[in-house]
This record gives sequence, C-alpha cells and structure tokens, in this order.
Amino acid sequence: MKNLLFLLESGSLLPYNSSKLLHSKVLFMVLIITILIGCTPSAPTPETGPTQTAVIAGETATEVPAAIAAQVKSTIVPFRFVVPTPGAEPVTGWRPPLYPVPWAVSAYDHFYFARPIGADNVNWPLAEYRYGGVFFANVVHTGVDIDANEGTEILAAGPGTVISADWGLYTEVPGNTSDPYGQAVVIHHDFGYKGQALYTVYAHMSEIIAVVGQHVETGDVLGLVGDTGATTGPHLHFEVRLGDKTFYRTYNPELWMAPPQGWGVLVGRITDDKGDLLRQYPVDVRPMPSGVPLRKVLTYAMGAANGDPYYQENLVLSDLPEGLYKINFDYKEKKQQFWVNIYPGQITYFTFTDKDGFQIALPPVPTLDFLPRTATPTRTPKPK
Repeated sequence: MKNLLFLLESGSLLPYNSSKLLHSKVLFMVLIITILIGCTPSAPTPETGPTQTAVIAGETATEVPAAIAAQVKSTIVPFRFVVPTPGAEPVTGWRPPLYPVPWAVSAYDHFYFARPIGADNVNWPLAEYRYGGVFFANVVHTGVDIDANEGTEILAAGPGTVISADWGLYTEVPGNTSDPYGQAVVIHHDFGYKGQALYTVYAHMSEIIAVVGQHVETGDVLGLVGDTGATTGPHLHFEVRLGDKTFYRTYNPELWMAPPQGWGVLVGRITDDKGDLLRQYPVDVRPMPSGVPLRKVLTYAMGAANGDPYYQENLVLSDLPEGLYKINFDYKEKKQQFWVNIYPGQITYFTFTDKDGFQIALPPVPTLDFLPRTATPTRTPKPK
C-alpha cells in the first residue's frame, strides 16, 4: 500500500497530462478502499471465537477497551415507550345479552325495563351524560342519554299505554316546538312499584310513530332517534318516573334497566362530615388487577335528581362485568380507596361517611314512612 501511494504521489503510474487532474481523485478512492478494508470483520479464530449476536440492535457482546470507551460519547437517543393515561369508559364496546325482564334478585331490586334501543346498536348510557349530571343552563339531567344514529328505532321498555306523544312535554304546552325535550313519548306502564305508578319517557325523536291511547308491548316501535329539542346531536334521552309523571319525580334509569348477563351495578351513598350528600363529586372505578378501563362517575348534583326510595344513593354505575373493583376519590386532601366485588345480575351497595369511612351493608328495611307515600283507602268511623 505504501508503494502504491508513493507511485501515485510521484505520478509515475499516470500519464503526464492527467496526473495532476486525477491525483486528488485517486487519493480519495484509495482512502475509501482503506476504510472499507478496515471495517471488514476478520474470520473468527479459535482463541477469540465468533462475534456474538447483539441482544439489542446496535449493540454487541464484545467489550470495548476502557481507554476507548472513555473517549466515545453516544449520540443515539434510547427508545422511550409512553403508556397513555387511561381515559373514561369508551362509548362503544361489547355487551352480552340482557337478563330477561322483570329481573329482581333481592326484594328491593327493580330491573323491570328492557333497553329502549335494540341490541344491534349502542344501548347503554353514555358515560358523560348520566343521571344527576349538570349540562344545559345548569339544569340537572333527569335521565340517561343513549347514543344512536338518527333514524334508529326507539322501542318500548315495557308494556303500557301511551299517554303523551307530541312536542311540549317539559313546558306542558302541546305542540310547543321550542320545548327542550323535543318530540317525546310517555308510557304509563301496566305495572308499578310499591303501589306507585311507573312511567317512562323517550325524548328528542325525529319522528313519533306511537299514538296517544295505544297499548304497546315491550319492544314495540315508538318512534325514531333524532335531535329535536335541546341537544347537541342525535340520541335518545330516557327517563323513569315513579308515582307521578312530572319532571321532579324521576329516578335513575340505570337502577331500572336490566343489566347484561354476568354483569352488575355499583350503587353508592357518599356523605361528608355533616352527613350531607357530596354533590358532583368525582369518583374513579377500576377493575382489578389490570386497573383498565378506568371509569369515571360524578355523584348527583343538587336539584331534580332523586335517590332510590330504598338505597337513597347519589352514585350509580351500571354495566360492570363481574369481578373485583377499586373505588377511589379524594376527600379532605386524602386519597380514599376501597375494594368491592361486583356480582352478576345484582347491585353492590356501599356507603362512605366521614366518621366510618367505607362500609358494605344494605340499608335497613324501610318503614312505611321511608317509602313514597301511596293513597290507601280508609273508612270514616261511624259516630257512636
């Protein structure tokens, strides 16, 4: 190689008229050849053995001399895997078939209604629009919203008689096209609860099919999903009313609609140091041991939201697959956490108080004064 460089530099290997022109180019080529020869791995020898395959791309198992390693500074940024923080329960997902209605494991369960949207569509409450939340103009949400495409059929949740099918449900002015419920249907059901009449409401329809006075069975088509009234898009607003068909007698539909088979419902009552219900309080619910998906739920706001006559709850989270869950929220700058089991087709009930913390115990058996009052016939005593 030294002789070759000498001859090239002296120009004896090149014609006189081209030696100066190609001299620098040839030197550059020789330099490249030298580098490539130096980079070619030598054959393994018995003493050193073959070069080991790197476990991680770009690394080898051979040791670098300390003197060289001290001079070498890596310029390769290592890979970083960022795991996103779990968000709210997804809107879409798979659900098994519902339990047949009526479904009541305990004496105070009342899963009397089927879902008002067919199983071939999303037919569960939107996580962001549950009962007791606050949305439009600080109005408490008195039902649940079920996401569905415009024109999806709306089904009767139970047998009964149609008593209203028009605009104007909230304002009680028939034909009022500015009513926030839009086009809505109300059913007076053939059955009640604890002597009280039961009603269901289906709002924001694009088209009403049922007519007043019509008797419907579970699954009969009442109308089509729309976005009439105070809405941000097509969906069904579904309500359950007990004892009276007015706006202020609603109860959480998630306690009245049958859960999917093998799934259950979480119900809670969370109070402060004075025994008052904590309002609009954020609570996280995570399945164990994975911790995902994270479900977020708010306790009821002050206003038209009512607790169940028996549970007197301010938190409901339905459609939970059976298993172990961790409940977590912050109270007085301290993280509170508790573990509960969700059982198939049942309600898991818990309470939290400032004094006793978390408790798993059903409410006491209600007295006559605890339940909503019912009209009972009485006899006027005859004068003696």
